[in-house]
Amino acid sequence: MDDPRAHVAHVPAQRGPADDSPWHSSAACRRDEAGLFFAPSKEPTAARLAREEQAKRVCARCPVLLECREHALLQPEPYGVWGGLTAAERRVVLARRRRREQELREAARVGSQVAAAG
Repeated sequence: MDDPRAHVAHVPAQRGPADDSPWHSSAACRRDEAGLFFAPSKEPTAARLAREEQAKRVCARCPVLLECREHALLQPEPYGVWGGLTAAERRVVLARRRRREQELREAARVGSQVAAAG
């Protein structure tokens, strides 16, 4: 029979930056199975959703959740659950941030035009 660990995606020894910054050393996930945070290949949808929810429960109790999430958004991390968000959820957050930044730039541009005219 196949070894189920053979189907787990390769997980780096560390989930955070190579310098093992202080937030990373305090992460709750350092005490959990790395496979919980990264999808095995060909994982059925129901199994993936259950695994991701379990990983998110670990993240929910993590003292460095926000630091981890920002790291994953700034890198950006393309796989796994980081900071309580899946890769798809992080893409949504990044798209919203880009839209908001664009709206702020546009508002600043309009505001400077109004100020110059008035």
